[in-house]
Amino acid sequence: MEKTKKSGELKLNYGKTILMGFAFMASSIAWGVYDPYVTTLLNKMLGSSDTIARWSMALAEKFPFLLTFMEAQGENVGTAAAGFTLVPLFIGIIMTFDNIFGVIFQPTFGKLSDRCHTRFGKRKPFIMIGAPLAAVLFVLIPHMPNIPTLMACIIGFVFIMSLWRAPCVALMPDLTPPALRSEGNSIINLVGGVGGLFALVAATIVCAVFGFDKGADEDLYIPYVFAFAAIVMVLCTMVVTFFVKEPDSRLSAGAAKEADAAEKRRAQKAAAKEEKAKLKAMKLSKSERRSLILMLCGLFFLFCGSNSIQTYFALFAAEILGKASGEATLMMTFFAVSTAIGAIPAGILGKKLGRKKTIILGLSLFISAFVIYLIVEQIAGYPVLALVWAALILGGFANMMITVNTLPLVLEIGGLEKVGTFTGYYYTATFSAQIATPIVYGLVRVISGTYASLFIYCPICFALSMLCIFGVRHGEAIPEEVIEEIKLSED
Repeated sequence: MEKTKKSGELKLNYGKTILMGFAFMASSIAWGVYDPYVTTLLNKMLGSSDTIARWSMALAEKFPFLLTFMEAQGENVGTAAAGFTLVPLFIGIIMTFDNIFGVIFQPTFGKLSDRCHTRFGKRKPFIMIGAPLAAVLFVLIPHMPNIPTLMACIIGFVFIMSLWRAPCVALMPDLTPPALRSEGNSIINLVGGVGGLFALVAATIVCAVFGFDKGADEDLYIPYVFAFAAIVMVLCTMVVTFFVKEPDSRLSAGAAKEADAAEKRRAQKAAAKEEKAKLKAMKLSKSERRSLILMLCGLFFLFCGSNSIQTYFALFAAEILGKASGEATLMMTFFAVSTAIGAIPAGILGKKLGRKKTIILGLSLFISAFVIYLIVEQIAGYPVLALVWAALILGGFANMMITVNTLPLVLEIGGLEKVGTFTGYYYTATFSAQIATPIVYGLVRVISGTYASLFIYCPICFALSMLCIFGVRHGEAIPEEVIEEIKLSED
């Protein structure tokens, strides 16, 4: 954080914020590689399992609706051997483990980090321990010889990742004044996007370095892709460890000076006990609780909508637009690029307009893009491709206007002492949506019989999110003059 010499206005220190973002980059590249390549590994291993084949036949005979539901999800349930397979269903269940673990464990580890008292600070110990451990397990995943060992490795990996995710995200708000958190969050998302980009090109880099044929040597290069991602994770962790300075959370500077060597341990224990009692005594008012619940509900509906776009757009493009998977991927790439471009402007808007207004503006743009497409489609009698492109590009920008400002708003409701706890609440809401969306929209697809329902389902989710957020009355940034008063009183 810096002040301009003339105005005294608080300014974000971009260099320090970028360094903090390396923790998020480590997480982004891990998940960017995990999702496509673990799915590939599971598909090969489960597909060759006689046990899974028997389970598939038994489940399909007992619950035939499963086949209809999976076909609605875009899965091919037919095989030449047995007439059907439920391998995609088992893969889908396993691939939700990260979201389930996030819902269960991230709030817990967020709270633990609030109470963590070390010379490295509150959050860094979780990152310094968790990220390297996750990297080791990540390297082992493609080398597992059978389903039980692969599952053990996957479960260990997603658990360790849930251990440090909330502390990782809480690091920036801890070291950034409330008024600058939206702007800071935009930088963190941008750096995280670089990690996602590394994940996309990891296979290309590995094949270029080791001379693999990307089309024919998949079994050979996949372990190297995991190793590449693990190395980047470790390097990112080293950047955070050595270049991000988090204050010693054991004692305040004044108390540390006053305590002599003999009393230091006693003072540390007393400080920890006092901090625990302080956190326990802190209660949200009735109005603040209402704002928090409405905001978390708004996040749930928001991610139900946005996650359904990312999951089902390729199927929508194939059925409704007649586009091949490569063209659908290109369209979603423009969505991702638009999202990245919107990161910094979204943070600035959150600071100037206010977080709630910026979020509602983003939701309004999202809804408008979808509604205009639906109206024009009804008038024209066919899907207008140009409007789909416009909806994706505008939606990408709107998505960042929302994403950048939601986390700081939730953290502001909790206050400075509960950043880790409320980061956990945030991810509980978003991960719950990611668990629910495949089920909810899958049922919508079965009932509607067409992927055209995606462009109705999404704006409904966004409208529900907006209704919830309209009721939020807390979470805006503390004015800069108030921050100055707090700092002066602390000095």
